[in-house]
Amino acid sequence: MSIIFQGARLLSPADNLDTTASLKVSGSGVIEALVTGTGVVSGNGDDRIVDLGGSVIVPGLFDMHCHFREPGQEYKETLATGSAAAAAGGFTGVALMPNTRPVIDSPLGVAYIRHHAADLPIDLEVIGAMTVESRGETLAPFGKFLSYGVKAVSDDGTAIQNTQIMRLAFEYASNFDLLIIQHCEDRTLARDGIMNEGSFSAILGLKGIPDAAEAITLARDLQLMRYLQKHKLHDPLNPPRYHVAHISSKAALDLVRQAKAEGLQVTCEVTPHHFTLTDEDLFRAEAKGNFIMKPPLCSAENRQALLDAIADGTIDVIATDHAPHAAHEKECPPDQAAFGITGLETSVGLTITELTSKGVIPLSRAVEMLSVNPRTIMRLDPIRFREGQTANFTVIDPDLEWTPEKEALHSRSLNTPFIGRRLKGKATGICHRGRYIENPL
Repeated sequence: MSIIFQGARLLSPADNLDTTASLKVSGSGVIEALVTGTGVVSGNGDDRIVDLGGSVIVPGLFDMHCHFREPGQEYKETLATGSAAAAAGGFTGVALMPNTRPVIDSPLGVAYIRHHAADLPIDLEVIGAMTVESRGETLAPFGKFLSYGVKAVSDDGTAIQNTQIMRLAFEYASNFDLLIIQHCEDRTLARDGIMNEGSFSAILGLKGIPDAAEAITLARDLQLMRYLQKHKLHDPLNPPRYHVAHISSKAALDLVRQAKAEGLQVTCEVTPHHFTLTDEDLFRAEAKGNFIMKPPLCSAENRQALLDAIADGTIDVIATDHAPHAAHEKECPPDQAAFGITGLETSVGLTITELTSKGVIPLSRAVEMLSVNPRTIMRLDPIRFREGQTANFTVIDPDLEWTPEKEALHSRSLNTPFIGRRLKGKATGICHRGRYIENPL
């Protein structure tokens, strides 16, 4: 049985499409027919008709920064529950960070995830650790990672502090054209910090993390890139590719702008919670655990800098940094709370509420940041809307108003500050792997 989707707005930046369209997807998940404009796709009596009523079909969303906790911390999240949350949020694929227990620092961990992901409704890409156990001391086997399909490496949750080890990571990754994803943080400045260092941390009496901790590590890495490209990593070798995870400060954004202007292969991502909230939200929150993350919620000035960088194209990607934690790890004093929040199920709503509805960026740019750009940076195959191509798309109702409620979330953990917050825009379904999964409104 085929499915005919009609009455939709088809928005595909890669195909230069923004038009009314109908498309027919076979039972095996292949686009059998695509008609743009007011025409409709013909079917037969066995076909299912889905009238999307003006909702938007976009290339399947991809989140390049997630934590599903398996193996080792399945009480927080599993591959199955994380995938269910991703599908509910409109994502047809995610990339998983390696800081599980044990750390994914060898092909054995990659093979474990690939095996258990085979029957899940979304694609799981595995990011390998940069160093053994993410200790920042000995490089992980990048070449073996590549043979297992790994496309990026990261010690997310920490940054390599030893500059010589970081240099070797750049050189080793360049040999295999692997992307380096860096959690930029000078640990000596951030140690024991709970929230952004500023007036609100001082009033609360909580140790602050200065935003300079992010920019200092980033500046070191960019200087290494410049040196290596000049003296070693140039034709015929691959130049290093570097991606800044969850960027949060104006100083770091200025460094990225400069690096891009110089031609360095540098990209960066922002999370919805960083472009939505500030340290004042943590200050005013009665229960503070769900407002504690790394990097910490930034100042109002830095939040405005993030919005400006989203608008001018400096920031390439919106990624959730989906970080589930159990209730007891958040419902505790702030200085004991685990860092991070869930984000897959609220990402689209926050993006449309805070960015497109407020005129920061158009919806087409949001689609680039949520789908096209992360796939490009991760060197994944692009999604195209053409007959004979595999169907991989997300359905979004940009006008739907809804409120996240605990009972309706699919993640095993509920650590989000957005419960009860009115949002506009929601993913109402995904079509991927020959299945159409509708999300309840």
